[in-house]
Amino acid sequence: MNRCRWCNLKNDNYINYHDNEWGKLNTSDNYLFEMLILESFQAGLSWECILNKRDAFRLAYDNFDIEKLINYDENKIKQLCSNKNIIRNKLKIKSSIKNAQVFKDIVKEYGCFYNYLCLFTKGKIYYEINKTNSSLSNSISKDLYKRGMRFVGSVIIYSYLQAVGIINSHEKECFLYKK
Repeated sequence: MNRCRWCNLKNDNYINYHDNEWGKLNTSDNYLFEMLILESFQAGLSWECILNKRDAFRLAYDNFDIEKLINYDENKIKQLCSNKNIIRNKLKIKSSIKNAQVFKDIVKEYGCFYNYLCLFTKGKIYYEINKTNSSLSNSISKDLYKRGMRFVGSVIIYSYLQAVGIINSHEKECFLYKK
């Protein structure tokens, strides 16, 4: 079975992620929030690194419970910064808390985060390969930044849109490729 070239066939987590999650539309607020936080931690790192730490992130971040996350204080930030099982970048950790509040505000405004994304996508699924950003990711990134989010540059948002299934980028040789 052929998969995208980036999928490390020696990593079962990566294979499972590629086959069952990446590029498949998921509109759940919990999932969209988790992926946004994880993608923001990816900045400057590989997705495989983040994916390998995903369970540790879930544990450290109270299973991405947004109500708990928005109330993290300095003690929790110190705890996260000392957790060797996650990415211990203080700026990213602090941004994740701010991003949680902005995410919650967007959900309150639009009913769910997917509705917000549909402002830009019109509910369309994009099929494109060999890109790292687009006018779509540029627009969403700019708006999220304006709302106060950080670590949401166009490349991160493009990766996020791929992860949550708004952009399907499976390569032509991959068994999951669609036009």
